[in-house]
Amino acid sequence: MRNLWIFISRYNAFFFFIIFFSIGIFLTIKNNAYQRSVTVNSTNKVVGDVYNNLNVLKKYINLGTVNDSLAAENAKLKTAILAMQNIDTAKDVLVKDTAGVPQYTYLSARVIKNSITNRNNFITINKGKADGLAEGMPVISPGRGVVGSIKDVSEHLATIQSLLHKNTYISVSVKNTKAFGSMVWGENNFDYRKAQIKEIPNHFKLKLRDTIITSIYSKYPLGTLVGVVSNPGISQGENFKTVEVTLFNDFSSLQYVYVIKNKFAKEQEELEAKLPNEQ
Repeated sequence: MRNLWIFISRYNAFFFFIIFFSIGIFLTIKNNAYQRSVTVNSTNKVVGDVYNNLNVLKKYINLGTVNDSLAAENAKLKTAILAMQNIDTAKDVLVKDTAGVPQYTYLSARVIKNSITNRNNFITINKGKADGLAEGMPVISPGRGVVGSIKDVSEHLATIQSLLHKNTYISVSVKNTKAFGSMVWGENNFDYRKAQIKEIPNHFKLKLRDTIITSIYSKYPLGTLVGVVSNPGISQGENFKTVEVTLFNDFSSLQYVYVIKNKFAKEQEELEAKLPNEQ
């Protein structure tokens, strides 16, 4: 302790200089709009660079898993293309819209920031308005299922309201029984691997490992994967029950996503907005 006081007394001028210099910088930034703006922008750039560098490290660490996922996805697409090429036109009719363009198109994006430990979690991706993204677009991961939907968009970036968010509700159904309900996350369980389906009628008998997919009432393409049943019935009363689901997505290692562009989304919204409000 004595040596510490000797050291401080010997270099007290230097320490006072650091203290008053820091106070001066703080007051300058606080009381001058230009300096404050420059400082905030510089800080954001530094933080962004740090996140990008961390993401590069994570990307290389998980490169093997990502490559496996992309390879599996490519295999599924090649299989689908082969099946379409071999359609017997005498037995099947391939329905397209009048322009011959599919209803859904997929845009790949890289995750640059992700949270899974908050009550309301968000994901940042490296695509934005310049790439045709807009608020509300659904987002999935390569071959694994629902991720969330676009929340805010800038010119080159976008944030996703994750499935792991209290305000995310997704209409889903049980593939085998066709029972449907609303899937939510975080009700009495903040495990990023689990979610719950509410208001499943009690007369539907669900089994462990039944597959959960998006329903016709969701903004996701019908049949998009979500997860599997891990608890087939937590009763809410006489008529309905809550079902626990293990999600296909591992949000802790999410690296790439697909943003889904629905060609008819705007047209559908404008048409439905004209409907009378019966409530």
